[in-house]
Amino acid sequence: MIIKKKEAQTMKFNGLFLVLSIVLLAGTILLANGVVNVYTDRHYETDDAIFKLFEQTTNIKVNVLKIGSDELIPRLKLEGKNTQADVIIVADVGRLHSAKEEGLLQPVKSEFLNRVIPEKFRDVDNYWFALTKRARIIVYSKERVNPSEIRTYQDLANPKWKGKILVRTSAHVYNRSLLASLIALHGEDYARDWASKIVSNLAREPKGNDRDQIKAIAAGVGDIAIVNSYYVGLMINSSDPEERAAVSKVGVIFPNPTHVNISGMGLVRYAKNHHNAIKLMEFLLSPKVQKMYADANYEFPINPEVEPGEFLKSWGTFTEQNIRLSRIGELGSKAAMIFNIVGWK
Repeated sequence: MIIKKKEAQTMKFNGLFLVLSIVLLAGTILLANGVVNVYTDRHYETDDAIFKLFEQTTNIKVNVLKIGSDELIPRLKLEGKNTQADVIIVADVGRLHSAKEEGLLQPVKSEFLNRVIPEKFRDVDNYWFALTKRARIIVYSKERVNPSEIRTYQDLANPKWKGKILVRTSAHVYNRSLLASLIALHGEDYARDWASKIVSNLAREPKGNDRDQIKAIAAGVGDIAIVNSYYVGLMINSSDPEERAAVSKVGVIFPNPTHVNISGMGLVRYAKNHHNAIKLMEFLLSPKVQKMYADANYEFPINPEVEPGEFLKSWGTFTEQNIRLSRIGELGSKAAMIFNIVGWK
């Protein structure tokens, strides 16, 4: 068989075109198969929608493992170098501080994150970054409490509230961080005295989550509770009529100043998808995503370019404690010790 020169050139061109097509297709497949693996203790539909939006925007697949708050860091530590996690997302600065201290995170170089996140809401060494803000507020029975009598956390220590206060256990990191903030602002003696007086004023032994405290006020078990702000929003807009009925019976007080904590994120020390992980972290601080957190999950945005949602605006403005959150993480162990001393179970 004799192949003419023109035919040979055509075959050569077609062969090169085929090779080029395969290379381009392989590149497309690699891009489409790019992944980032997230371990998170947040269980919100809003987060699922945000991860889906990231996939649509970047063509990077997000694999999410939802883990209990007290299980995530121990699991990451156990997995060590073999972990599949690239990013962790957790509630409360105390957990982020623990992850850093355990050597589970690595610092992130990102001009964008450093620009949009206020200094107080990121680690001094860039090991973790805030994602959203939530305020630790006071809720009260509209029927049985005059809100003008409560302006600060210290007001809850007044003996007039004996048998009236409801709160989570001291084992929960939300309360440890609140007490740590009081240590940072006023010293250990002040914090110990405050915690002791709160114990004396409890309506029942600490138990349950923040929603349970609100339900207990509605049921008449107590009159005042310390809760995270976003729970109020979630209950007001809940599909559960029991939750809506319970929260309708409470009012909201932002103490002056208010303890503000965060949900935050960190890049895992042994992340295998480093570039994609940082891309996701930056995406979560973008204005569009920050607005989704504020509007749908009733959390305060970290990015100062984004205003709180209309529901959050309805509460008005408040003064935050002037503390860098790294300090709260550092004082968590002292807070736990004080809780143990005063008998806050």
